[in-house]
Amino acid sequence: MNITAQLDQLTTADKIRTMEYLWDDLCRHADEVPSPAWHADVLSQREQSVAEGGSVFRDWETEKSRIRDTSIKEESCN
Repeated sequence: MNITAQLDQLTTADKIRTMEYLWDDLCRHADEVPSPAWHADVLSQREQSVAEGGSVFRDWETEKSRIRDTSIKEESCN
């Protein structure tokens, strides 16, 4: 199947819809998608960091605001 040629014919909006469809399909079949071994290593390291107090969790909405504020300050300095 030559999907590349077909993708070249799609509009950007259609490509995004196609990606969303593919992602949804992969999510419905997540048990068929193998997780690489290094994922377990990273998760283990992060769990250990949390247990030792080296990592903290922050509210996503709060962090988005912080990132936006930082970006605005950086733009005003340039």
